[in-house]
Amino acid sequence: MTRRLAQVAKKVGVSEATVSRVLNGKPGVSRATRQSVLTALDVLGYERPTQLRGERARLVGLVLPELQNPIFPAFAEVIGGALAQQGLTPVLCTQTKGGVSEADYVDLLLQQQVSGVVFAGGLFAQADEAHEHYHRLAERRIPVVLINAPIEGLDFPCVSCDDAVAIERAWRHLASLGHQRIGVVMGPSDHVPSRRNLASARAVASATGGELTEAHVERSMFSLEGGQAAASRLLERDVTGIICASDPLALGAVRAARRRGLGVPSDISVVGYDDSAFMNCTEPPLTTIRQPIEAMGRAAVELLCAGIQGGALPPDELLFEPELVVRGSTAQAPRRARTAGPSAVVGAHQDRGARAAAAQWGTWTTSTPSPRTT
Repeated sequence: MTRRLAQVAKKVGVSEATVSRVLNGKPGVSRATRQSVLTALDVLGYERPTQLRGERARLVGLVLPELQNPIFPAFAEVIGGALAQQGLTPVLCTQTKGGVSEADYVDLLLQQQVSGVVFAGGLFAQADEAHEHYHRLAERRIPVVLINAPIEGLDFPCVSCDDAVAIERAWRHLASLGHQRIGVVMGPSDHVPSRRNLASARAVASATGGELTEAHVERSMFSLEGGQAAASRLLERDVTGIICASDPLALGAVRAARRRGLGVPSDISVVGYDDSAFMNCTEPPLTTIRQPIEAMGRAAVELLCAGIQGGALPPDELLFEPELVVRGSTAQAPRRARTAGPSAVVGAHQDRGARAAAAQWGTWTTSTPSPRTT
């Protein structure tokens, strides 16, 4: 008991006597100090006294699918700061391969009597995944806010970037540069934002007098390696521009082009999505769709706080306007691509790739080899 009092007192910056007063329900302690002591108990993993267990902690779960994609640490920074300003303590829950699952994190958060949960990306956006843990939160009446479009049937408020506008701007940008064969790299087929992106791409292709065929649609996990593999397949199908559903996917597309001896943007233009950290420092700097992370994160916290204070939260979706940020990974379509058919584009890609490979070995020749004589 003495050790617990000392640890909590040190964590809060008050005396052990003050902590004892809170734990024993005695008067003489301000509301703010009382809440700080209870939050410290939760953070340190101590059980609350029986008479205090009916009150929820001032903790808020922030559940992220990963930290490798820079967009998620960016959201965590904004949301964590906004929660702290409201006197709430964020509990960061990050999934790892083979580690604690999203459902396990929800169980842990419920045990800690959290005041609410924010999910920034997660299984709620994938139709084929398990969703029982979201329903458990709803049954417990825990306020929940989702960042990104969810599947149908999860009646939580949602904060999203307007995917239809985002892809339309990316497509029109490439079309204005003369690109007629544009490919897209999206997430899995059950991923709701990717479904929206694809529907928007098809609509804008039709509106600009073109067509997005299945041959120019590739799906991938959201990783650099996945983007490289998907883009490699698109490069075999005569595309001159590629729109990707995330910045890591776009960086993978740039790598795929270079592995084939193609220049970005001289041969292939690439557009990303998010404008996450350091995308202006890549080579070339990445043209991308910027999500308004600051505004989205703060809106999510405002919604959550309204729910924590007992307000009704209708399951509406707040759509935020994206911005096209033009940098160095997009340029005019190659002249041959604008004046010749698809076969000529493929030939140009193959020719440049062959030159790059041959240059590496010092064997390139532009003349037909003479018949071998003995």
